[in-house]
Amino acid sequence: MIILIPERVYDDFAPAAQAVAPYINCLPYGDDEPAPPGLADADAIYWWFTVKHLDRLLAGGRRVRWLQTGSAGVDRLLPILRDYPNLQVTDSGPAFEVTIPEFVLAWILSVARRLPIFAAQQQAHLWRPVDQDELWGRTVGIVGIGPIGRGVATRARAFGMRTIGLRRRPETSTAVDETVSGTDGLAYLLRESDYVVIATALTDETHAMIGAAELGSMKSTAWIINIARGAIIDEVALIVALRANTIAGACLDVFQREPLPPENPLWDMPNVHIAPHNSSDSSGTRDRQKQVFLNNLRRFVNNDPLHNIVDVSRGY
Repeated sequence: MIILIPERVYDDFAPAAQAVAPYINCLPYGDDEPAPPGLADADAIYWWFTVKHLDRLLAGGRRVRWLQTGSAGVDRLLPILRDYPNLQVTDSGPAFEVTIPEFVLAWILSVARRLPIFAAQQQAHLWRPVDQDELWGRTVGIVGIGPIGRGVATRARAFGMRTIGLRRRPETSTAVDETVSGTDGLAYLLRESDYVVIATALTDETHAMIGAAELGSMKSTAWIINIARGAIIDEVALIVALRANTIAGACLDVFQREPLPPENPLWDMPNVHIAPHNSSDSSGTRDRQKQVFLNNLRRFVNNDPLHNIVDVSRGY
């Protein structure tokens, strides 16, 4: 059995994979390598964010039965994956349920407790008390309650916050205090929330789901936080709403174009905080990605059902 693993994680992942199944053969491949050695006989491929030519890898690896992604979202891969209906695709969503939610709560605490203002005052040597908000009793609305959304809810609840979760299916989730679905559910979540966290997958259904009307229905004191995909929010409508103070502000880790162009007005808005698609990077993320891979590898070699299976028709 042959497993292809990207060079940039090979030295870490391959020995651990061999420990799980000593009889497998792990082979490295480069980010720009469309036809690596062993591809024709490969049974599985581990895909990393920087790997190009997935289409050529799958076209040349006709024996490949399983593709494990290192990412939580697979929107970039969907046009390719739709051509391989028999391929089992699994994502690494659970690997991010700690680091990204912590980043979200850091942003919420930062804007509530006015930390950017205090930092600016320190630079200016100003001693000036500032009114602050508490998180206790505030409402956080989470659009998408997969592993990352559930992680946000767990941490928000620890601060005494009320949690509302929007999910595609009208089924109750114990991860949040209230579960809603559909356009009516989204409208309710936006009206009620002091902080709106975008944590859903990018699909045809969620593309530009937060537009001018949705932003206009939010509280004028509310903040929107996007750690999912930039295209879920209509960026032009967001800029208009921020300039008009329709909402209090935005914390953005993802954008329609990345890197964010220098001329984009979001850079210079005082009520916007920007990160370079970086909320998932932490010391523990890589190890959790490896564990997700190894857990599924153990299942794969034993012909057991895999975890975190992607429904390509739905996009997540």
